[in-house]
Amino acid sequence: MFRNQYDTDVTVWSPEGRLLQVEYAMESVKQGSATVGLRSKTHAVLGALKRSVSELSAHQKKILDIDSHLGIGIAGLTADARSLAKWMRTECLNHRYVYGTPIPSGRLLADLADRHQRTTQTYVRRPYGVGLLVVSCDKGGPHLHQTCPSGNLYEAHAAAIGARSQSGRTYLEKIHEGGDGVDLAGANRDDLIMHALRALAGCVGGDGELTKENGSVGVVGIGEDFTLIEGDELQPYLDRLELEGGGGGGGDADREDGDDADGDDGPDPEAMAVEAETE
Repeated sequence: MFRNQYDTDVTVWSPEGRLLQVEYAMESVKQGSATVGLRSKTHAVLGALKRSVSELSAHQKKILDIDSHLGIGIAGLTADARSLAKWMRTECLNHRYVYGTPIPSGRLLADLADRHQRTTQTYVRRPYGVGLLVVSCDKGGPHLHQTCPSGNLYEAHAAAIGARSQSGRTYLEKIHEGGDGVDLAGANRDDLIMHALRALAGCVGGDGELTKENGSVGVVGIGEDFTLIEGDELQPYLDRLELEGGGGGGGDADREDGDDADGDDGPDPEAMAVEAETE
């Protein structure tokens, strides 16, 4: 991409009918570290690669808990994701205060998509440079949604976003279609976590590998609150992955220039892993 006279403002259309500032925000999602998500009939799982700006710094958090029944994985500008996470937590608290029940995930995600979309029509604001994978569990069972800076919202059986996510997306498409005898819809909690780690392992580039320092998993399910699995809690799953020979390699997955920047125009039909109908 390069600068031209139609990208000075988010409200300016190019002659081809494109909003270039929105496309730039979507490109930001593609440059961030990979995040994957998948769901079955009983659970929904997120997996993410964490990055550090240097060998002396801690890894940035890539999976954030929003409410007891909902969590997000991010790909893009971390600061933008924190802002959205704060807003989502406030909405969840307000709904609990007024109605005494957790907010339905579909309602919250629709409002979130509207929040994304408003920034594409207002010249005083820029689009959020972050894509989210959102897992939740409500009366309708587990859900996985994907958002993008353009304001699009998708519900999916499985999805992968971020840098080098094509490898993870290919793996998710394979198991969704029943490859290797996998029944994704009937998978249990541990099986989903292992599938997420196998998909992540393929997203690690160079000579690096998936470790307990750069890996992160979040899981929510029927009768189970959203739980973050990191560090020593993640190690048994990584040991199992290594025994399978799926350690995966990746060099710069631990490195990031500045903030997490993955810019994706949101889920493009080709960029989506496995799309399900949005409710």
